[in-house]
Amino acid sequence: MPAPSKIELPARMDSLRAFLTQAVVCAEKQGFNRDRIHDVELALEEIIVNVISYAYPGGGGAVEMTCLPDAHGRLVVEIADRGVPFNMLAHADPDTSADIEERRIGGLGIFFVKKLMDDVRYRREKDRNVLTVIASGTRKEDPDGAKS
Repeated sequence: MPAPSKIELPARMDSLRAFLTQAVVCAEKQGFNRDRIHDVELALEEIIVNVISYAYPGGGGAVEMTCLPDAHGRLVVEIADRGVPFNMLAHADPDTSADIEERRIGGLGIFFVKKLMDDVRYRREKDRNVLTVIASGTRKEDPDGAKS
C-alpha cells in the first residue's frame, strides 16, 4: 500500500487550491474517473472552506490533510485542525422537502458532503478536529437506485 500523502498549510483561502490539487492527485493514483474526482473535490472544498472560515475565530491556525488508499481501493482523506471543536455530523440533515422559505439557514454543505462521500466520520483527538471522508472510485447509489 502506498505511503500517505500529507500536506499542512495555513488556514487561509489562498491554501485551498493546493489542498484540492493534492486530493486530485491522490484520487487519480487510485484510478478514479473524472466525475468521481470532481465529487471528491467538491466535498473537500466544502469542508476546507468551513475550516478556514470558522475553526480559528481569531485568525491564524493551520489545516492538515492526509490522503491514503485503504485495503478496499477507496480513498481516505483526513482533514485536521486545532480550531474550535466542531462535529459537523452532530447536526441534523436539513429538510430538503420543505419550501425554501421554511428551511433553516445552513447545513446544506454538510448534507452535500454526506451525499457525495461513501462515509464521513468525526473525532476529537488531542485537541484536534479530525474529519475523515472515504470515497470509492464509483458514485454510491441512492435508495431509489439512482447514482448520486
